[in-house]
Amino acid sequence: MAQWHALASCTADGTALCASKREPLLVQDRMSCQGKPSSFRLLGARVSGFRGCAVGLTNSRILPRAPLTKGTRAALSDLGTQEVTSMDKEKKQGLRGKLNKVVLAYSGGLDTSVIVPWLRENYGCEVVCFTADVGQGIKELEGLEEKAKASGACQLVVKDLKEEFVKDFIYPCLRAGAIYEREYLLGTSMARPVIAKAMVDVAKEVGADAVAHGCTGKGNDQVRFELTFFALNPQLNVVAPWREWDIQGREDAIEYAKKHNVPVPVTKKSIYSRDRNLWHLSHEGDILEDPANEPKKDMYMISVDPEEAPNQPEYVEIGIVSGLPVSVNGKELSPASLLSELNEIGGRHGIGRIDLVENRLVGMKSRGVYETPGGTILFKAVRVLETLTLDRETMQVKDSLALKYAELVYAGRWFDPLREAMDAFMEKITSTTTGSVTLKLYKGNVTATSKTSPFSLYRQDISSFESGEIYDQADAGGFIRLYGLPMRVRAMLERGL
Repeated sequence: MAQWHALASCTADGTALCASKREPLLVQDRMSCQGKPSSFRLLGARVSGFRGCAVGLTNSRILPRAPLTKGTRAALSDLGTQEVTSMDKEKKQGLRGKLNKVVLAYSGGLDTSVIVPWLRENYGCEVVCFTADVGQGIKELEGLEEKAKASGACQLVVKDLKEEFVKDFIYPCLRAGAIYEREYLLGTSMARPVIAKAMVDVAKEVGADAVAHGCTGKGNDQVRFELTFFALNPQLNVVAPWREWDIQGREDAIEYAKKHNVPVPVTKKSIYSRDRNLWHLSHEGDILEDPANEPKKDMYMISVDPEEAPNQPEYVEIGIVSGLPVSVNGKELSPASLLSELNEIGGRHGIGRIDLVENRLVGMKSRGVYETPGGTILFKAVRVLETLTLDRETMQVKDSLALKYAELVYAGRWFDPLREAMDAFMEKITSTTTGSVTLKLYKGNVTATSKTSPFSLYRQDISSFESGEIYDQADAGGFIRLYGLPMRVRAMLERGL
C-alpha cells in the first residue's frame, strides 16, 4: 500500500508551500515543487479547495488531509466551493445537538452514505469517513472517494489493516483455540475491535470529538465497536444513528437520500447480509432465517461445493512456531499473506463451511452460514501439534479457558484486562508448540497425516507395547488400586462392608 510522505503545507490564505523550501507550489493551477528530485516531482493534481490544510501524496495524487500515521491513505481531492459553503453552515447547531467533527465507519453502501448527511443535519458537524481494509476485497474499496464526496463528507481516510488484523487479533485467538459455541471461528468478532481501534486513532489525528457507526440496535457489532471506543478513549462521543433516527428500512433510507441529494448506490441488492474479511465470509438473512431451509448452492462465494471439489486430495504442510503459523509448504509468509494462501488452497477443496444457530449477545438466536477455509486449516494444524507438545493437565486447562476467551471476544471485550491476562497465559503455555503438521484436504474434509516437533512429549520407546526400561507394566497394578480407591470405598459403603 502507498505510504504518506509530508510534501507541503498551506499558508493562512491557502497558498500551498513546498515543505523543503517554503516556496509556492501553485504553478498554472497545478502543484509543483523546486526541491530535490529525489524528494519531490511534478504532482499531477489540482490544488485543494480547502484552506489551511496539509497536503499529501499517494500514488501521485494530491489529497487534503490532517496529519496521518504510517499506513494511512487519505482521499477526497477537491470538494469544491459547494462543500466549503455547506461546511460553513455546519457550524450551526444541529437538530439533536452540536458536535465538531465525527469519524464515521464507512463502507460506501446505502446505510453509511445516508448517515453522512444525517450526522451533518442532526449534529451540525463535519464528517470524516473512515474505511478499514481488513481483506474484504478490492471491489468493496472501489469508488469510495466519489461516494463519500457525494454524501457530503469532508474527508475520506482508508487504512490497510490486514497485517495488523491477522497478526494482533486473529493469531492470538488461534493460539488460544478460541471457538464460540463449538463451531464459530469469530471472524466478525475479531474484525470489529481492530476497526474501532483504528477509528480512535483517526479521531485523534483529525481532531474529531465523536465517532459513529452504522450498526443496528439488534446485533452484536454495536457492542463490539462501542466497548472498544470506551476502552481506548472514554472521552469520545459515540453516535449510533440506527438507535436514534426514524429510518426503518431500505426504502426509508432511499427516500432520505433523495431528499438530501445523496446518490443512491446503484448496486444490485443482495438477498443476504454478508460480512467479509481476510478470515471469513458470513451469510445471514433471506431463507437462512428459517433453520429448516438448506442454504442454496449459489450463495457460497469463496469455497467450492465439496461435491464438486477435486477428486484428488491435496497435501499442505503448515510450519508453526510457539503456537503461531509461519510457513506453508516450507515457504515463510507474512501473517496476511499466509492466510490468503490458505484461503485459496482450502477454498478449492470446499474446506471450512459451517451452518450454525448462535446465541447473540443481545439475547436472541440467529442463524449464520460461514466460509472460513484458511482459518479451518490453521485451527486443525495448531490443535494437532498441541497433541505432541501439551501434557494432559495443561491441555485441559487451556481448553477450558479457551471457552471464556472466545466468549470475551464474541462479546466485544477485546481490550478487557481479563482477555489480556488470559492471552499472556496462552502465550506462555504454547511457547513449545513448535513444529510442522501435514494435512490432507479432500472434499470438505481436513485430516492430519503427519506431525513433528522438537519439543514433542511423545516417546516411542515409552509408548511402545514392547517392554521398556522407563515404564514397567507391573507398576500399573498399584496405580489402579490407588486411583480407584474412592470408587471402591463407596461401593463398600453401599454394600455394608
